[in-house]
Amino acid sequence: MPQFTLEYWVDEGWHVGRLKEVPGVFSQGRTLAELKENIREAYALMMEDETPAGIETQTEAIAIEL
Repeated sequence: MPQFTLEYWVDEGWHVGRLKEVPGVFSQGRTLAELKENIREAYALMMEDETPAGIETQTEAIAIEL
């Protein structure tokens, strides 16, 4: 399973966060544990939406210079 950086803050009693390496994956939770669970679900849903039905995908690690 890939690992990402969870950046989070507390806003009006809610833990709100995002995955720094995956734009568009945000979530919230009453506790940090709930936020972590919710952000995993948000990531999984985004990945489901990214792969067209019936298409078999492959992955490969590559280096990218910034």
